[in-house]
Amino acid sequence: MAVPKQNADEIFKEFKEHSISEFFRRNAQMLGYSGKVRSLTTIVHEYLTNSADACEEAEMLPDIRVEIKELGENKYSVKVSDNGPGIPSKIAGKAFATVLAGTKFHRYKQQRGQQGIGAAGCTLYSKITTGKSVHLISGTSREKYECDITIDIKTNKPLIENMSKIDKDIVGTEIYGEFGDVKYENSDHGVYEYIKRTALSNPHMSIVLVDPQGSESVFLRATNELPKKAREIKPHPLGITTNDLLESAHRSESRKLGAFLQESLSRVTSGKVNELKEILKEIDFDSEPRELTWDAAEKLVKVFKEIKWMAPEMDSMSEIGEKQIEIAIRNILNPEFVKVTERKPKVFRGGIPFVVEAGIAYGGNSGKSKEVSARQKESSAEGEEAQQYSEGNILRFANKVPLLFDASNCAITEAAKGIDWKRYGISNFEEEPISVLVNVSSVYVPYSGVGKQAISQEDEIIDEIKLAIQDCARALQRHISGIKNQNLRETRYKQIMRYVNQLSGDLSDITGTKKEEIEKKLKELVEERFRISEGEEEKGSEDEGVSAKASDEDSGEESA
Repeated sequence: MAVPKQNADEIFKEFKEHSISEFFRRNAQMLGYSGKVRSLTTIVHEYLTNSADACEEAEMLPDIRVEIKELGENKYSVKVSDNGPGIPSKIAGKAFATVLAGTKFHRYKQQRGQQGIGAAGCTLYSKITTGKSVHLISGTSREKYECDITIDIKTNKPLIENMSKIDKDIVGTEIYGEFGDVKYENSDHGVYEYIKRTALSNPHMSIVLVDPQGSESVFLRATNELPKKAREIKPHPLGITTNDLLESAHRSESRKLGAFLQESLSRVTSGKVNELKEILKEIDFDSEPRELTWDAAEKLVKVFKEIKWMAPEMDSMSEIGEKQIEIAIRNILNPEFVKVTERKPKVFRGGIPFVVEAGIAYGGNSGKSKEVSARQKESSAEGEEAQQYSEGNILRFANKVPLLFDASNCAITEAAKGIDWKRYGISNFEEEPISVLVNVSSVYVPYSGVGKQAISQEDEIIDEIKLAIQDCARALQRHISGIKNQNLRETRYKQIMRYVNQLSGDLSDITGTKKEEIEKKLKELVEERFRISEGEEEKGSEDEGVSAKASDEDSGEESA
């Protein structure tokens, strides 16, 4: 038998426990801090998202200001201020300097952020790239204060200094931080593009961006109507896992398992509990939930999938809205054509509700940004951005938040690229003035990474996105076909009318009739013929649209 050269005590003497902050310090790329341009955009994204959610929770129209200044080579300051409800001083440290602490992670409700990492991740990144704290100023209805906040990486605890009350007329929150290893760039993945797309998907917001050159870009509020407020709901039986059920049961204060199921899951009634009792006679539904075993929980989850349930509650979601999307698209892209559609709510993984909204803009400022230069492509080779320039026509959103990175791994890209665009009159999708906007709303968006920049390629989600885009594309095809037909008619009309004068003269010589009378009659005949032709072409275009819709829906049902 071989003898180890080192014993176990020697091997494991370096065994240590690390905090979640230490893990993300060593793996900052998992939070979106990979590449200088992306890192700066991620910081703005996290702060702006927090401001937007806070304002909407308080049922206020958001006014957000973003200021960026260059402090040195690859070093910038970021200041984001809002008019929201503010943050109580007693939780300021946890909100900005404790990873996995917040109001979102534990709630089954649609919100922009989901993981409780965002603002704390920015504080962490400031510390590891500049060694500095972030500065917070906040005003609530009860207090107004300012302080410096940083994070103790080893313990994942906040360190707060210089806490003081202030005598300022401030309402809302202002956060200021300095960051290294970042870069401001006017590219398809920079801060300006992120804010422009945020304004597209949130027309009720007013956003001001002051860039490092001091230029101020104002994205005015396009509507004073707040989006529908999402309601917190309970998980659906078809969307819960064995571990979720077991953990919830062991935390429950219910006295009986049957009561726990009704109180903790949606759509579970006393009738459904009786149905479960008939199938699972070996489980005691009168026992305490904390006595539930893994085997029993596993059997419950399996039977959940075998019986019929009402669909999940859908008022847990807050979509942008067809009308609001069209207003925003017209306001920002100024296209010649817009079509927006919203699909009916669906579920994925058996019980998680989601809604897909899609819009197509054609002409105007639609399509890939013309400002992407060779210099930007070269400089963005430092990170993920270099691979993403071909995706400029696809505007991806999840819960109204722009997704600028990781496009190749996203369900939205997969769905859009899988469409035969030539069928809809688009010969080269990436070169034509077309923008496709897709927003997926859900209480739980299945992101493919911690950075929350791509939606996992779930079959149900991809199918719904395809059907939504195809619905818009049919209207676009009719628009493009109408333009082509109109141009063709005008060309043919001009060609024919060019010979009417000559023909009128020749017929006048032959018949003796006045040239003017013949010319008038010929013009009337030509115009009448073109009116008939126009009507026939319009009807043909409508019939093609109906046929395409039936074909698209059949295709979607088959793939589902």
